[in-house]
Amino acid sequence: MPKIPTNQNFFVVDLHYIASFDKIEPALEGHVAFLEDNYAAGNFIASGPKEPRIGGVIIATASARAELEEMLAADPFKQQGLAEYTITEFRPSMRADQLSAGTV
Repeated sequence: MPKIPTNQNFFVVDLHYIASFDKIEPALEGHVAFLEDNYAAGNFIASGPKEPRIGGVIIATASARAELEEMLAADPFKQQGLAEYTITEFRPSMRADQLSAGTV
């Protein structure tokens, strides 16, 4: 398995809704646009809703936690007080070949 550069940190972002889904639903379009922007910028690797539908998960990359926190501040869920975020940082020592090839 290829090695990941030491300056590349990965993060697991666990979103937990703190509002009812009837308040979440109107913000989904803006949240999806936020996700799309970060995929286009190369910041996000994967994301999706949790089952049951109590929040979501984002796998992200950034040079530092502060950089990721700045990104997340632009999420409508954050701006509207609809979700809380738990961030777990890790520095991978290995990764799947697909990540190196850009096919994941």
